[in-house]
Amino acid sequence: MATLIDELDPLKRAALDAFQAADALPALDQAKGQFLGPEGRFTGLMKRLGSLPKEERPAAGKAINAAKVEIETALTARREALELLAARPAHATDFTAPGRHRRLGRLHPLTQVTDDIVRAFRALGFAVADGPEIEDEHHCFDALNTPQDHPARDAQDTFYLGTPQRPLLRTHTSSVQIRVMSQQPPPVRIIVPGRVYRRDNADATHNPTFHQVEGLYVDRGVTVGDLKGTVEFVFRELMGTDTKIRFRPHYFSYTEPSFEIDFSNALVRKLGKDWLEIAGCGMVHPQVFENVGYDPEVWTGWAFGFGIERIAMIRYGISDIRLFYENDVRFLNQF
Repeated sequence: MATLIDELDPLKRAALDAFQAADALPALDQAKGQFLGPEGRFTGLMKRLGSLPKEERPAAGKAINAAKVEIETALTARREALELLAARPAHATDFTAPGRHRRLGRLHPLTQVTDDIVRAFRALGFAVADGPEIEDEHHCFDALNTPQDHPARDAQDTFYLGTPQRPLLRTHTSSVQIRVMSQQPPPVRIIVPGRVYRRDNADATHNPTFHQVEGLYVDRGVTVGDLKGTVEFVFRELMGTDTKIRFRPHYFSYTEPSFEIDFSNALVRKLGKDWLEIAGCGMVHPQVFENVGYDPEVWTGWAFGFGIERIAMIRYGISDIRLFYENDVRFLNQF
């Protein structure tokens, strides 16, 4: 017993020193195995307990257990210290320094204008409708009373896809008018904001893809007066209360009569002009109603559409439409 007890204290000190000397978790695990592993020095000492005389075992066992508890406590403490050290950043952190400012994102200017357009129409009871950007000629042209020889149907103006069905990228959101009227009976009161495509070369005022919003109202007794009142309300909401509207006769295949809409306000006068063209509109052509199964003797309606980019350019004084698509944060941060 005396020999075993004499070995216990130096062995314990050696284990404690080895744990303290470990400068990383792998070194600590190695030291643990050296003393507490299956073939460890302290484990071997414990195995010798059974060879002692019966009367010496209680005292020796008590001493060995006390040493084991001390060693395991030291091992746990050193492991926690090394784990904390490993979790520290490589460079010192000054917790008294000011925090870093997180930059908040903003809505794209086209999104802001679209939201304002939707908000103005919703105030008049309009619902928002949507439709596919890859369309067929029936919904994009035929049902809208667009003749086969119309320039808009030429491959130089429209993106056609090279498949036997000859689908196309929609040239206007008016195609959604046909889809909605084909699926539900009147009355109809919808707006259709969305992306459209034209075969234009990109320059300051044109882009092959841009955004439109279409408005459609169908009911009994709808007149041009209803159209004019709606247009005036929406554009005053978008462009200011000083906005004035005028209609000029025009031609569209899917409306009769048809009009171009001009507006005037302080923004237009800053550009050195009295009036600026902003949209096209008209009363829905009777043939369009027949194409979707509406009786033109019972139902009347109007439709109008305009470019969202054009509204944004006038509203914010932007001279080049391409700025909307370049994702330059110096530009986008201004809105």
